[in-house]
Amino acid sequence: MLISGAHADCRVVDDKGAFIHLQNPAQRIISLAPDITEILFKVGAGKQVAGVIQGSDYPQEARHITPVGSYTGIDLEKIISLHPDLVVTWGNTFSRQIEALRKFAIPVYVSEPEQLDDIPRTMNNLGCLTGNRAISHREAEYFSRQLERLTIKYRDKQQIKVFYQIGSYSLFTVNKSSWINQVIRLCGGMNVFAEARLPAAEVSWEAVVTASPQVIISDAEDANWKARWLQWRSIPAVRNNYLFSINPDLIERASPRLLEGAEQMCQMIEAVRKR
Repeated sequence: MLISGAHADCRVVDDKGAFIHLQNPAQRIISLAPDITEILFKVGAGKQVAGVIQGSDYPQEARHITPVGSYTGIDLEKIISLHPDLVVTWGNTFSRQIEALRKFAIPVYVSEPEQLDDIPRTMNNLGCLTGNRAISHREAEYFSRQLERLTIKYRDKQQIKVFYQIGSYSLFTVNKSSWINQVIRLCGGMNVFAEARLPAAEVSWEAVVTASPQVIISDAEDANWKARWLQWRSIPAVRNNYLFSINPDLIERASPRLLEGAEQMCQMIEAVRKR
């Protein structure tokens, strides 16, 4: 949530309900998630990013920014040496190190998106904190309009049963609390494991057989993941060869590129309807 104030002065509320107040736009930002890095570049703050987490590979310029750690841990000394005036992190990741940074009076914004609408809100908040309100407003409005366009396009389409597979060996999927589930619904699909107990749930092959999805969409990047499904030809998706791969960076990152992932997923689901 963005709270109004003077042009240079910015007050926002992050996803944990904490107030962040900057009297001047942040100029040395540490980004601790690849999707956050993407958003910062999208709202015009790319040149203000001083450090990133490993895996921040988009856009190309992000690959040349000083790395300050990986998902296994961050380097507090390196972060402090970069003299940050804002750290943007994801959820409870690095919670102990983040508390240490707060003791140095470094402002911390926590991003923890759950819904598609959280992405444009985050864009506006980070645009405010970095002095890029006009750009962030324009980009956030574009994101929201494109989501609405897809919603209208597929609103009255025949519903298709979808299994979304994370990885290629173990059968992990998402439940209804994920923005991926929202994309499936937006495309006129029905996530067959929407009611799973955990946000990222492991299911059995037999459970997928029983769910009988008409299309299987996987984020697997190896060429062999489809072959492992061939013994389950009783599943409509397998029998009719509706097994699709999608780039995980386009659907599993809560970034502006999620629009591209949503468009691709809708086309995959639409292919089943046109059969």
